[in-house]
Amino acid sequence: MSVGRNKGELKGVKKLGSKDTDYKVDYDPTLLESFPNKNAGSDQWISLLCTEFTSLCPITGQPDFAKIFINYIADKKMVESKALKLYLFSFRNHGDFHEDCIQKMANDLTKLLAPKYLEVIGEFTPRGGIAIVPFSSFHNGNAEYKKIYDARRSNYGPGKYTVDLSRIY
Repeated sequence: MSVGRNKGELKGVKKLGSKDTDYKVDYDPTLLESFPNKNAGSDQWISLLCTEFTSLCPITGQPDFAKIFINYIADKKMVESKALKLYLFSFRNHGDFHEDCIQKMANDLTKLLAPKYLEVIGEFTPRGGIAIVPFSSFHNGNAEYKKIYDARRSNYGPGKYTVDLSRIY
């Protein structure tokens, strides 16, 4: 057990440390787990990057590959990374469009964490010469986090260029 964490704080974390890892092969939001944020009074920006995301095109069944960027400012809960890995893997045989996958992730993480701010960005490998970079974000209504939301979203949309976040990793 980590120094500074008691068993009560970690009671919802079941996948981390488990010797029997079950890799679900279809979308399953119940795989997500959280743990208490000991620093809820601080604004800590957390960035998670999955470089090997795959899902399936719902029409052709062909695999789609992406980098998934998850950035958030936690409130009372934080996402457990092994559970997140298993959750993202659960999209492996899931047939959905890029935009739908990213929106599901944003919705599921928002429901689990109730963060101050959250964004999910998918940088999908081009197919047919077209790269798709869906972006979804959430803020808790506080003016400070709405400013972040507005500033980040201003980099996306009609006539805007997306920010190449892969350069910072």
